[in-house]
Amino acid sequence: MHDEKHDLIRELPEYKEKIHEMKESNAHFRKIFDEYHVLTKDIRHLESQDIPVTDAHFEELKKKRLHYKDELFTMLNAA
Repeated sequence: MHDEKHDLIRELPEYKEKIHEMKESNAHFRKIFDEYHVLTKDIRHLESQDIPVTDAHFEELKKKRLHYKDELFTMLNAA
């Protein structure tokens, strides 16, 4: 089991204020932010409950989360 925390504020602490501002002012950012955190919660649940999933499926979930994080980071830098 992994106990890594991947919430966006912990991943990008230097953007804490900007993340809050963008969640309030940018609907697309808020949507991706919410999807990122739902996926992070799902991944954490799979890990903590030792739910059997294929390695390929688990890696796909992690890649999707990374894609969301990259998109959020890009939006933060462009703001």
